[in-house]
Amino acid sequence: MTLFLTLAAVAQSISISLGVGSSTLAILNFFAAIADGKIDETERRMMGIVYVVLRVAMWSILVSTMILVAVDYSTVGLSGISTFTYAQLFALAILFINATLMTAHIVPSTLGPAIQAGSWYTLGGLLALQLQGVVNFTFLQFFLGYIAWIVLAIGIVNGAMSIMKSKRTAKKEA
Repeated sequence: MTLFLTLAAVAQSISISLGVGSSTLAILNFFAAIADGKIDETERRMMGIVYVVLRVAMWSILVSTMILVAVDYSTVGLSGISTFTYAQLFALAILFINATLMTAHIVPSTLGPAIQAGSWYTLGGLLALQLQGVVNFTFLQFFLGYIAWIVLAIGIVNGAMSIMKSKRTAKKEA
């Protein structure tokens, strides 16, 4: 059983790392693709590859996290599950909900990519905190930090998009 749990934890860590890296590439590819005002077929194809990797990472982290949570639940019950685990589950839920809403074109591009990147970076940050043994926080502390992080991500993404749009406008006028 110990080997199985170790493999699940390693799979979770790899999945989070893959997701954080892919999310970074997705945002950078998106910025590069929209810099000229239109996404051509080559850019769309490259972004599609990154999105497939993101989906693999999402499903892999979901499966590995559910395995780890199920083992926790079976040994300590619902009341024994840590705030850290609830924080991971919350970020993972937002990741899946936002991805679904983005795919359905319900979330605007001013929010969706930033929420997705912010959620991936939250999972990466949680993993780093866990490795350092910093897991003793309240859900309220986590939630306030998460909201601050998402607001920052929205500002960064929209700021970058605004800068690119103003550069395109300046080129057209020149």
